[in-house]
Amino acid sequence: MSKNAPALAPMLALPDAKVDLRTWLAVTAGLLGAFMAVLDIQITNASLQDILGTLSATQEEGSWISTAYLCAEIVVIPLTALLARVLGVRAYMMGTTALFLVFSTLCGSAWNLPSMIVFRMLQGFTGGALIPMAMTLVLSKLPPSKRAVGLAMFGLTATMAPTLGPTLGGYLTDIYGWPSIFYINWVPGLLLMVGIAWGLDPERRNWALLRNADWIGISFMAVGLASLTIFLEEGNSHDWFASSFIRNFAITALVGIVGWFVISLLRGEPFVNVRLYAQRNFIVAALLAATTGMALYGSSFLLPLFLGQIAGYTPMQIGEVIMWSGLPQLFIMPFVAKASTRIDNRLLCSIGLALFGVSCLMNSHMDASYGYDQLLWSQIVRAIGQPLIMLTLSNFAMHGVAPRDTPSASSLFNMTRNLGGSVGLALLATMLTNREHLHSARLGESVSMFAAATRGRLDALTAGLSAKGIDAAGASQKAIGVVDLLTRKQAYVMAYNDAFMAMAAVLFGCILILWLADGVKSPSGGGNAAH
Repeated sequence: MSKNAPALAPMLALPDAKVDLRTWLAVTAGLLGAFMAVLDIQITNASLQDILGTLSATQEEGSWISTAYLCAEIVVIPLTALLARVLGVRAYMMGTTALFLVFSTLCGSAWNLPSMIVFRMLQGFTGGALIPMAMTLVLSKLPPSKRAVGLAMFGLTATMAPTLGPTLGGYLTDIYGWPSIFYINWVPGLLLMVGIAWGLDPERRNWALLRNADWIGISFMAVGLASLTIFLEEGNSHDWFASSFIRNFAITALVGIVGWFVISLLRGEPFVNVRLYAQRNFIVAALLAATTGMALYGSSFLLPLFLGQIAGYTPMQIGEVIMWSGLPQLFIMPFVAKASTRIDNRLLCSIGLALFGVSCLMNSHMDASYGYDQLLWSQIVRAIGQPLIMLTLSNFAMHGVAPRDTPSASSLFNMTRNLGGSVGLALLATMLTNREHLHSARLGESVSMFAAATRGRLDALTAGLSAKGIDAAGASQKAIGVVDLLTRKQAYVMAYNDAFMAMAAVLFGCILILWLADGVKSPSGGGNAAH
């Protein structure tokens, strides 16, 4: 074993191994956990106003409800390889799931904002581990001939959960109240624990790994990633580097992440093998996972915001629109898994990126009247493209990775994808703000009180308001207010269009980067196929 290899590397399934019911149950339970953890990132979005009202918190204060979860989640993901080796996969997954359910219940019972933030942080720390552990189970328990199916199912957790989160959150909040979005975790959580308990054998503990762990590197990693997440999540609301608060977190993030990488490269047995980033296929896959993470979480952020702000949709109505970018994937993914064993995955991923980019282009020409009917086809095109991306990127990331590095590869790949989502949301939120200001200023130049078109619209509005019994002066003021509101609304629509256009350009650009990777196919028999 290499001096850089983590101890107690997982035993991979033999190429000709048969997959029994226990194994499938364990893998399915792991995938259910990943879906639940990703779902909980987004599920509070549709219910945030109700939560803030109950906790007597402002919108700015409420942003820490999501930030706390994301900080803890991004920190625990690189640690899962170590913790699973210490406790054993079975005990670790059951233990972290049990704690996740406890903290979910406490979130639903939170009595003020500080308690909610603490419980969300603990929920993220326990739930975040389920994401890389699901991928590790697929790679370690399934033989190569079945791995495409497993990775396809894992891809669904990454693409469907962000789109279904607001949908489910909106339905539950409208029908049962916002605490139900946390209590509902008991259903998949208990199923997960039963599946893992039955499907995996107990493993011996290895507490010596904790005594010998790279605690300095872990500390740098935790501080760096947590600071980076806070910088990204809170930067826009604090005007980025104009705020000393944000500048301090930016510096801390840089020092922490650089320190983590330097220490890991110098240490014989790092807790996670960051040298994987030096492998060409892995770094290409990780970069594309981060970029598509920007688009995936970005589209799940922009459309609900557009429908709520511009179209005036309720959370339930928003859910009915965006579910079309998730549900069709259930039917598409089996065909993608089969195709990945026969076709160069670079071609499949290129088609997926192109379709995702086209769907963003379709959303870059919206107007204020856009709703369910106008957005349906762009959602379906996105649903066709996303599975082609997620499965193939997983294949690229794991191609050529030694069995001993499988947990590290899973952790780093998922960490990079989630960081990409945070970066994307930060950039899009800032872009929306800046572009809205720009378009408002330009429209304001055209909507002049001296322009004939503006005067005609004001006169018509004033006459209509006067007919309803409003005095002339009041009607004139209200008419000006209506025109101002329409102008701001149009400026926001143009800003949303710009954001989707930018995402389309990035996705099309990713196609060029993709072809730097080696050609890979999902194995249909034994071993890895590549050319």
